[in-house]
Amino acid sequence: MAQIIDGRAVARQLDEETALGVAQIIARTGRAPGLAVVLVGNDPASEVYVAHKIKACARVGIESHEHRLPAETSQDALLTLIARLNADPTVHGILVQVPLPEHIDAGAVLGAIDPGKDVDGFHPVNVGRLSTGTGGLVPCTPLGVMKLLDTVIDDLTGMNAVVIGKSNIVGKPIAMLLLEREATVTVTHIETRGLPDIARQADIIIAAAGAPRLVKGFWVKEGAVLIDVGITRVASESGGKDRLVGDIAFDEVQHARAVTPVPGGVGPMTIACLLSNTVKAASIATA
Repeated sequence: MAQIIDGRAVARQLDEETALGVAQIIARTGRAPGLAVVLVGNDPASEVYVAHKIKACARVGIESHEHRLPAETSQDALLTLIARLNADPTVHGILVQVPLPEHIDAGAVLGAIDPGKDVDGFHPVNVGRLSTGTGGLVPCTPLGVMKLLDTVIDDLTGMNAVVIGKSNIVGKPIAMLLLEREATVTVTHIETRGLPDIARQADIIIAAAGAPRLVKGFWVKEGAVLIDVGITRVASESGGKDRLVGDIAFDEVQHARAVTPVPGGVGPMTIACLLSNTVKAASIATA
């Protein structure tokens, strides 16, 4: 029976460390770290995510600065707000919730954020620092994945890791973080030929393709560690409520060493790492 990696428990532990960091910054500077969250429009999923992030800030003592803008907000107006937040010494982290309305260039907006306040880790400067191993702020979901792996595996040196998914937000950063830890990394995607055979060689599988139940039991060798980043809402086969499923066929992989559930695995870690990144940014800015 595979060990279930409890992302909620690991996130709570990280939040405790973050709260301690907040307290230390307050003791040193007299003010809590500040996170500005910018939401343009009223996308329902984004509304939920923003509410969770603001609630999480309160839990660890981070000051949240919420900026809700109408969907018709121009790109210039949004860039003006970002410039103001970049210059605000009470704001240590800036998060612009995506997706943005179609008339706004998300790349231009994310690139306008001060790299030192880019707590999502999406700015090209932070991407470059990650790829060269020179510090910077790491994207939250990949950072959370690594922290979950650390609860199961002490040393990744020489381990064969297969990443399924090549996005700039998850797949590529995870591959770089694994390489930094001396794992041997194969990056694949849903169009990769012979993917099941490649996966069967893996000591670690990171599934981040956004394809529900893609990774079947026969793809997984005995004793592999599985991290499921995917989350998709699918209709219930019994006609009941829709349910959330990951990229891994969870009920088929009980011969693995360990696996994250969906929900309750990677998801809680993403927000916990956002808060941790905010404290890291504040510590650097106020040093």
